[in-house]
Amino acid sequence: MRYISTRGQAPELDFEAAMLTGLARDGGLYVPETVPAMRPAEIAALAGLSYEDAAFRVMRPFIGDCFSDDAFRAIIARAYAAFPHPARCPLVQIGPNDWVLELHHGPTLAFKDVAMQLIGQMFETVLARRGERVTIVGATSGDTGSAAIEAFRGLDAVDVVILYPHGRVSEVQRRQMTTPAEPNVHALAVEGTFDDCQALVKGMFNDFAFRDEVGLAAVNSINWARVLAQVVYYITAAVSLGAPHRAVSFSVPTGNFGDIFAGHIARRMGLPIETLVIATNENDILHRTLETGVYESRGVVATIAPSMDIQVSSNFERLLFELYGADGQAVATAMDELKSTGRFALPQGAREALRAGFASARVDRDEAMTTIARLHRETGIVLDPHTAIGVAAAGHARGDAAVPMVTLGTAHAAKFPDAVEQACGLRPALPARMADLYDRPERVTVVANDLAAVEALVRERRR
Repeated sequence: MRYISTRGQAPELDFEAAMLTGLARDGGLYVPETVPAMRPAEIAALAGLSYEDAAFRVMRPFIGDCFSDDAFRAIIARAYAAFPHPARCPLVQIGPNDWVLELHHGPTLAFKDVAMQLIGQMFETVLARRGERVTIVGATSGDTGSAAIEAFRGLDAVDVVILYPHGRVSEVQRRQMTTPAEPNVHALAVEGTFDDCQALVKGMFNDFAFRDEVGLAAVNSINWARVLAQVVYYITAAVSLGAPHRAVSFSVPTGNFGDIFAGHIARRMGLPIETLVIATNENDILHRTLETGVYESRGVVATIAPSMDIQVSSNFERLLFELYGADGQAVATAMDELKSTGRFALPQGAREALRAGFASARVDRDEAMTTIARLHRETGIVLDPHTAIGVAAAGHARGDAAVPMVTLGTAHAAKFPDAVEQACGLRPALPARMADLYDRPERVTVVANDLAAVEALVRERRR
């Protein structure tokens, strides 16, 4: 299995190298040269398996000879041992043919744990084998940072530096990043938006001298291994609802496009997905792109769903590579145009292919709050704002009502207690293992939105 850059000018890599590299040297994102197919019988055979066994079967074709079968099974087992729910990613019914896939049972109460815990085990195994160490730098709109810190805290071969937008994440999200005491983890509050944080990370990776000096690696959703780990729960959820013998639809709260792109990969592997709904909040660049064919940034608005407060969705580039017929130069041209003008227009064929593959909906604050209140009143289930946006978007864009609709439940409601309490009158409590989160001392550095300043801090903090 070989991995190629979406911009066509970086060397092909195997899985191990693509995982450690993160962002390609030409600025692109790595994607598999071919997507392995699963026959209907292979998908059906996943029914009744543990999550770990299903994950092994789904991911094994993508990793080549990076790990032996026994080593890969052990990595998966260690990754999900910290998930207290035996199903790891359970389905909960919220209506006659509607479900929420709960992805918040990991250590930091967000879907990012499903991939990040796996990546942590992969990195530790590979770095020990190589005798190397790396500096992981990531940008987060709220959940990726805490999940990365939790996965890598205390590891000898890794330093972790997480950039988050100062004042634009929830208090729980912030404290999950700023209270770990291990010397190898560092939280930097950037005076700007998530898009600024993401641009700083890309700037560090494109500064090759700095990149090589500190041994940069990335574990946010630009890392292919993150996307691969997320493919698994689409397939296990669909199999639980009757796939491959019937189709299933998914609604995905969407910010950086990595999670819904994983659903697209599951569909390319052979999973019968009827509709993939891109659920957006007021930062609706992807919804507007489907409607107009123009990808245009209009600035970030702060909302009750901060993990979706994004205008430059990095993983959309992976889909763009497909829409442009694997023409890396065309992708690079579009990305250059976006950087210089804040927009680019999709060719007609690409626009038609996008609309054929995805639906979308925009859900504002009032509708999200109403959805939280309604589901609590009707079912007793308490949704976080991001999941509520997904549920509301599913109602707008689900297509055939006879097809099961699964909304990805991306976070525990206790990560956003103020919004949830305002919506339904109930203040969700943190699990017992995190009950003292508000009492733990914080450790954070506020930094200007300046590449040189951030690079200086990374040099200073790495061991």
